[in-house]
Amino acid sequence: MKRRRFLNILAGAVAGAMLPAATRASEWRGRAFGAEARIAIRGHAAPAEVIASVRAEIARIEAVFSLQRDSELTRLNRDGVVSGSEMLRDALALAQRVNRATEGAFEPGVQPLWAENAAGAMLRESRMTCCVQDIQIGREIELSTGGALTFNGLAQGLATDRIAALLARAGLGEMLVDIGEQKALGGAFRLGLEDPAAGGLGQISLGPGRALATSSPGALIFPNGQSHILGPRGQRPLWSSVTVEAESAALADAAATGFILLERPAMRRAARALGLGRVWLVDFEGNLGRL
Repeated sequence: MKRRRFLNILAGAVAGAMLPAATRASEWRGRAFGAEARIAIRGHAAPAEVIASVRAEIARIEAVFSLQRDSELTRLNRDGVVSGSEMLRDALALAQRVNRATEGAFEPGVQPLWAENAAGAMLRESRMTCCVQDIQIGREIELSTGGALTFNGLAQGLATDRIAALLARAGLGEMLVDIGEQKALGGAFRLGLEDPAAGGLGQISLGPGRALATSSPGALIFPNGQSHILGPRGQRPLWSSVTVEAESAALADAAATGFILLERPAMRRAARALGLGRVWLVDFEGNLGRL
């Protein structure tokens, strides 16, 4: 199953103007979590050794969070306990923070529901047995009986942050990192915003050090007609798409996922609690607004 992409790098990729030909961005393309990954660097291409480091880091992240291969997460879901890498512990801490701020709307514990919907089951009630706040995190990480987690709502953002940090250390100058979500380094970039109901909705300028993530229930539909964004209490999506700006792509990713299930007042409370930047909302009639 593949999710649609809703933020696209525009030609020139500079906020407010086109770049001269000599300074336009070169682009690397690869794969991460089964989807396209891109890095746009202004003025020159990334050295081969840096790209090798990017590929290795993506492999390390997938070895923690992938549900499509043996990973730390699949072992946790299978066995109910793992020792817990630093990367997994950091993701759980962020998930718990966003879960609290969104009043439970962002919930990695929906993985059993996700798996049953992906198999085409027609679910009449929630069968979630594990909430992220109830996970035991000590010397080991332990799930409650029958529990399982998915980090589909923040893993691509986390990967974007980690690859951006790696590239910043390499000192390559201005670039836009897109490992499913987007983060700008060293300069401002221009992105085109799209929605499954409304199509193209205009442009977003992303400043240096800032990240964007978009979630949409229409990005992936299960065989039974259900959206891939599942409410832990049976909530239905309230928005066609939500785009969130934040300092961290992982934070923006998780917040955007939870916000799909929230009314505006709850969204505002969460945005304040999480210190988010701009938030764009598209309703199911294709109307674009700001929080």
